[in-house]
Amino acid sequence: MKKDLISIKDLSIDEIDKILELAQALKSDPSLYYEKLKGKSLGLIFQKPSNRTRVSFDVGMYQLGGHTVYLGPDDIKLGVRETTKDIAHTLSRYLDIIVARTFLHQDVLDLAENATMPVINGLSDLLHPCQGLADLFTIKEKFSKLKGLTLAFIGDGNNVVHSLLYAASKTGINIRIATPAGYEPDKDILIQAKELAKDAGSTVEEVSDKDEAAAGADVLYTDVWISMGQEPDRKKRLKDFHNFKLDSELLAKAKPESVVMHCLPAHRGEEVTDEVIDGPHSIVFDQAENRLHIQKAILLKLLT
Repeated sequence: MKKDLISIKDLSIDEIDKILELAQALKSDPSLYYEKLKGKSLGLIFQKPSNRTRVSFDVGMYQLGGHTVYLGPDDIKLGVRETTKDIAHTLSRYLDIIVARTFLHQDVLDLAENATMPVINGLSDLLHPCQGLADLFTIKEKFSKLKGLTLAFIGDGNNVVHSLLYAASKTGINIRIATPAGYEPDKDILIQAKELAKDAGSTVEEVSDKDEAAAGADVLYTDVWISMGQEPDRKKRLKDFHNFKLDSELLAKAKPESVVMHCLPAHRGEEVTDEVIDGPHSIVFDQAENRLHIQKAILLKLLT
């Protein structure tokens, strides 16, 4: 039976561990995996523009011996030119696996339900599982462990936060979320994460003060305040988030050996300052690089 990657919630801790182990092996000696996916084809269905997701999957598939087909917003209009069901049935006759980067999470679910090949959620309005797995890999790479660490997310309770909640609560990372009122993460996901955290012996906390979230944290994480499609709300969002900037003053609240993460793209001077993202605590570009190794591990796990 085919397996998809729609949410980190669907992965067991053993599956997460094996993806991270494989990503480390791929990073340590990529030559061992050349041509493992020779003759395989990956379709990239992207409703949104992309840097890291598109390039990491494209390059990753090439390094594994496979081939990619990019299907941008004007190539496939899910549910417009033809139904998502028909698109899934048709592409299943041509491709071996799909990455879908969509606005609506339901579009990813519909593709997965109707495709006979694996479907990877490359980002939706609800979740960003590939980013969450790359974040786990990067944190473990820096601290040699996950369980018992504390991650503080400062900013918007968005799709990245949702996947971080699942990732942290499954692996024993304590997570604190600091958002302005009205920008909290999805309530159902918070409830699920808190239940998962109980089993892992960790905690999930919501706070309204960024200093409280950052105090004694091992990892400080932020994301843009204005994501794609939210540009009309720019003025309001800048006003609502102005007290949630990740700057050197906030960084000083965390542990001396803490690290700074950002999933990129960054709006420098808004959610994060130059001195922080370019400073010695930043592992932002290690995090970006690790998208490549995680994507390759995901592709191998789903196709071999």
